[in-house]
Amino acid sequence: MSESSAPFKAPIGTHDVLGPESASWEGLVATFAESAYRYGFSLVMTPIFEDVGVFLRGIGEESDVFKKEMYVFEDRGERRYALRPEGTASVVRAFVQHQPTTPWKAWYLTPAFRYERPQKGRYRQHYQLGVEVLGTDDPAVDVEVIALANSFYRSIGLRQVRLLINSMGHDVCRAAYVKILRKYLKANQEQLCDEHRESWRDNPLRVLDCKRAPCIKVTSEGPMLIDHVCDDCRAHFDKVVAGLTALGIESVLSPRLVRGFDYYNRTTFEFIADAFESAQNSIGGGGRYDKLAEELGGKPTSGIGFGSGVERILLARAAEGVDTALLKRSLDVFVVDTTGDGAVSVLVERLRGAGVATDRAYDQRSLKAQMKVADKSGARLALLVGPEELAAGEVTIRDLRSQDFAQAQPRVALSEIVSTVANLLTK
Repeated sequence: MSESSAPFKAPIGTHDVLGPESASWEGLVATFAESAYRYGFSLVMTPIFEDVGVFLRGIGEESDVFKKEMYVFEDRGERRYALRPEGTASVVRAFVQHQPTTPWKAWYLTPAFRYERPQKGRYRQHYQLGVEVLGTDDPAVDVEVIALANSFYRSIGLRQVRLLINSMGHDVCRAAYVKILRKYLKANQEQLCDEHRESWRDNPLRVLDCKRAPCIKVTSEGPMLIDHVCDDCRAHFDKVVAGLTALGIESVLSPRLVRGFDYYNRTTFEFIADAFESAQNSIGGGGRYDKLAEELGGKPTSGIGFGSGVERILLARAAEGVDTALLKRSLDVFVVDTTGDGAVSVLVERLRGAGVATDRAYDQRSLKAQMKVADKSGARLALLVGPEELAAGEVTIRDLRSQDFAQAQPRVALSEIVSTVANLLTK
């Protein structure tokens, strides 16, 4: 095959999800949707691209995501857009634009795009599940959002998951801390990793988020943000921790936890999967962002949310050896037709209309070939329609999952096939 006619492949850093793997995705989303519904959330859907300013103001110009990872483009109308790198900013933009009644509780499933080095579980296009609550700064909402995430992880079988939590304070007390941190990093800059030995000046908080050993050592021995937050922020944080404790949710104070975006303040949290052996062991996290709506042109509005990567969640299940199906999808019936008569299409549609998951073979293949397909389909029953059955107005039923190969294969009148199949499927 010449190079010009070589088949196309998915772009680097992306992946296709086919059945039967897709059933796990479908089950995961359905479980999350049910969890969100129980907590009073409704689905929100926003465009996958936004005015680049939505992310510029929300994520921050100095963040690695904005400077190195965002997909930015100009459309034919010379408007500058960006593909969504995360879920929160778009949801808050929608809140500002439509002004729903507060507190507004929304959940989402979205593709997210970041130009980074592809690795297992981390793609240039990945998928996020998440929730956002806007319109209240009550610590009880922080507790509720974290509890939803914790409940969801438990409901899909994850047990080796820890909750890390911290407070980033608000603008004033955090600014005072940054001055202290900047002075400390300057005195210890030679001990930082290669990347932050100079860049710490741009945003000292990013050094706290670094996963490299030199930066971890330096920052672990330095001043901690939680020790410099104001009394109001500390009281808010203490109420969140107390609320989690009351629900039986264990949390671990993580003073270096600042998350990656500039919009976070006060409560920040992250769920860690201990089944992962690498330092990149987060499966989800989030926090409070009480200034983001204002940054996007709205009125000052408190907000909090979390996001969780679908691929990372499924990898965590695999790492823990969780094999319980999130969704059991299988065919009920496979129709084998050796007549080529249109009556079979009518039969198939009648079964589907009655709620029976039904498939069939095409192209007038041989009986043997169709039976192989029927067996591989996973269907419980095969309905055989040959010239003899067609002439008699009947269908032969074969149980594909029975171990008794010598069992009788009943023939049933077409008029009774739906009720007979429904009865057999309950046994």
